[in-house]
Amino acid sequence: MNAVVLGAGGWGTAMAIHLARRGHTVTLVPRRAEQALELADRRENREYLPGHFLDASIQLGLELRPALMEADLIFLACPSGGLPTLCRELGSALDRAQPPRLVVTLCKGLDRETLRRPSELVLQALPGIPVATLTGPTNAEEVARGLPSAVVLAGADAGALAEAQPALSGPTLRAYTSPDLVGAEIGGALKNVYALGSGMCDGLALGSNAKAALLTRSIQEMVRLGTALGGKSETFLGLSGVGDLMATAHGGWSRNRGFGEELARDFRAAQAGLARRRTVVEGVWATQAFARIAAGRAIDAPILSCLDAILAGRLTPADGVGRLMGRDLRSEA
Repeated sequence: MNAVVLGAGGWGTAMAIHLARRGHTVTLVPRRAEQALELADRRENREYLPGHFLDASIQLGLELRPALMEADLIFLACPSGGLPTLCRELGSALDRAQPPRLVVTLCKGLDRETLRRPSELVLQALPGIPVATLTGPTNAEEVARGLPSAVVLAGADAGALAEAQPALSGPTLRAYTSPDLVGAEIGGALKNVYALGSGMCDGLALGSNAKAALLTRSIQEMVRLGTALGGKSETFLGLSGVGDLMATAHGGWSRNRGFGEELARDFRAAQAGLARRRTVVEGVWATQAFARIAAGRAIDAPILSCLDAILAGRLTPADGVGRLMGRDLRSEA
């Protein structure tokens, strides 16, 4: 297939490497022209994925319109905050006479203004074109190395998913399909929220018992919140929920877990350094967004509420532990 990856961060670069490994025709389109020129020259993404070289078959695109010509699969590999702009550009550049078979979002989060999910933004910009999300426990560096990984390809168009599934799958990556696009996107966003809490456990040196308890209760909260927003409970117990959370909550590479740890150790320094980061900590905005949604719909989400208060500076991480431990006693259900 002819695959186009829009965005050359770590995950977009890793996806391009994986698709080329599968034998597809791949075009990688960075957001910045200077990055595209550097990648074309060095064949290595030193900024976001150092040590992994682009196969000679991977083409580097500078402009959207020519890159999208005859594209079968389009992957949107940008932070959630950049998706509205990319969707507008994609809507203007795409030739509707030759639409892609599927547009796949790789970002995990909600729109800052409308709180819409990624697929909703894409469908608004590209009506009538099948849209899916690819999510699950996928550290970019491990995918680029060819270590075994599994993902969920979720979307409403069963035919498009059936075409894309074997194109994505191979010896190093196995793709499962799901019709629950809502649940897969919500799970992918919420795991970043609870990974922040996992990092705070590490930063406060609370031990294995506390971290296991937090993650277990986080999963129950994820299911409660996610099903209230339209997802299916089994989706949150799969790769796009529990699987992604386990990887992000424990991985030393996890930006969200790492930032949570930094917050617990030195709140002021962590917050001050947030704007200087080269990569986006998606869990920060996701926490604020889902806290607003939960409050507006009266959904019981005490861990989410606590994390939101910590990020806003209304509560210290240590006091947050006290708040959660001091809640009224109840049954586990």
